[in-house]
Amino acid sequence: MTTEARIVPLPHGSPQWQRAATRAKHLSWLSLAYMGLEGAIAVIAAILAGSVALLGFGIDSAIEALASIIIVWRFTGSRTLSETAERRAQYAVAVSFFLLAPYVAYEAISKLIGREHAETSWLGIALSALSLAVMPILGIMKQRLGTQLDSEAVAGEGTQNLICGYLAAGVLLGLLANTLFGWWWLDPVVALAIAALCVWEGIEAWRGED
Repeated sequence: MTTEARIVPLPHGSPQWQRAATRAKHLSWLSLAYMGLEGAIAVIAAILAGSVALLGFGIDSAIEALASIIIVWRFTGSRTLSETAERRAQYAVAVSFFLLAPYVAYEAISKLIGREHAETSWLGIALSALSLAVMPILGIMKQRLGTQLDSEAVAGEGTQNLICGYLAAGVLLGLLANTLFGWWWLDPVVALAIAALCVWEGIEAWRGED
């Protein structure tokens, strides 16, 4: 059963709806702060270790931060009750999914062809473990709010947070496999999966199918 199946939409513009919109905005501010920190640490760890999956994870943080900014914009001032603002936010969040895929796919393929081995990154392991714990919680909360608000934009941002949790699990697996077993190829393979997943979710978000 999905999280949306347990929640019903609130009457548009009602006091309950307004409170849910405020919660969605506050959660986006919280996500924005976390993503800034997560992205900076991930990129630094990726450069030090030469991990393309970890680099993709860091770039994904920037994309998710963009989605959070879009939601803050969506629920600020007169746009809060605007259906036009909702549609624009939905499409903008969908486009943000596509921004990640090309670069990560290119880097992953280059790593596989060149047989470039990532180094051990305990910083990356710790960061991905933390994100694995935090991001699914944020994602589920936002998807529930998206259903209450009948907002595909908010639900789409929640999906991005859930994807971040999936990516954290994949990056953690790749880093541990490389550290413990020398499976260097798993890191770029995870990165390719990241790119494919983002394209798929971008298409779904554009269609309004979360």
